[in-house]
Amino acid sequence: MSAEGKKIRKAFKEKSWNAIKTADSWQIFKIMSEFVEGFESMSKIGPCVSVFGSARTKPESQYYQNAEEIGYLLTQKGYGVITGGGPGIMEAANRGAKRGNGKSVGLNIELPFEQSHNEFIDNDKLLNFDYFFVRKVMFIKYAQGFIVLPGGVGTLDELFEAITLIQTGKIGKFPIVLVGSSYWEGILRWIKVTMLEGEQNISVEDLDLFNIVDTASEAVEIIEKFYKKYTLKPNF
Repeated sequence: MSAEGKKIRKAFKEKSWNAIKTADSWQIFKIMSEFVEGFESMSKIGPCVSVFGSARTKPESQYYQNAEEIGYLLTQKGYGVITGGGPGIMEAANRGAKRGNGKSVGLNIELPFEQSHNEFIDNDKLLNFDYFFVRKVMFIKYAQGFIVLPGGVGTLDELFEAITLIQTGKIGKFPIVLVGSSYWEGILRWIKVTMLEGEQNISVEDLDLFNIVDTASEAVEIIEKFYKKYTLKPNF
């Protein structure tokens, strides 16, 4: 634990609220530094697609192999690949980008468990973050699309944040592709039956904000078809 972290923990134990407030104020500068570093680094990279999925997926998994092929195919179409920088699906997509001699970006997050960054990220394109919310801005702001493979809570968080931002007009529309129909069919059924038909909490048009496919080539083709109609540009 950092010296600042120990100071905050000690303040909580002693209920030293002034010290806690002071620590919160100084934290703003750390947050700002992550945004500045991220903006300066990512703005130079060019068109990219963010690829998401579980850190726990093993190389023998079909989803790992799909992610690697997606990373490769994206580079052959002129896109760089952005991942969360860790193992599993992230490693696979970075591996594919490296095999395709394309840009391989990793936005790593420091966690108490899983993860250290994978070896397939370009040396000058690895960024480390302490704050999830700063990292998520980088995923969205500098991506021209999302390709989402099976994952856990973090993957769902990133997926639904992107859908929400597009739905509410906070960012420009970009393609969101879910890979693995057998994995996603349960949540899609719940969205349709419960959220849409049962409670009317979304509109039928919201279902058009994402696509579900089963192969790497289908996923990349959706990205390609979208940008035959729309100009590549920043999302914010």
